[in-house]
Amino acid sequence: MANYSVLLVATLIVISLPVLTLFILTPLIRASRPEKVKLEPYECGVAPSSFAIDHRFSVRYFLIAVLFIIFDVETIFLFPWAIRFKQLGWFGAIEMAIFIAILLVGYLYAWKRKVLTWV
Repeated sequence: MANYSVLLVATLIVISLPVLTLFILTPLIRASRPEKVKLEPYECGVAPSSFAIDHRFSVRYFLIAVLFIIFDVETIFLFPWAIRFKQLGWFGAIEMAIFIAILLVGYLYAWKRKVLTWV
């Protein structure tokens, strides 16, 4: 148990530092003078024409963004495979074929559901 006491102390310090900084020290030292002008949304010096709560974005926008991130991150896995292609041999080729097939199935599913069409 003595070996883990150092780990416990380090964990407590790591957890307490952001908590102390964000919730205790920051409210004490920040300059807080709320005014009506400071609380308005900033729109490049132009008076705001509407409130932010009256605009609704289509869910398709978020779906396309999430799909882009998913497929973009998944293609990053192709680079280490390409570097080690000769060392992996047929096992690596078959494994990557399965990986690309899974990505292709996901892409075709999104295409079939018309998630990729912009409205």
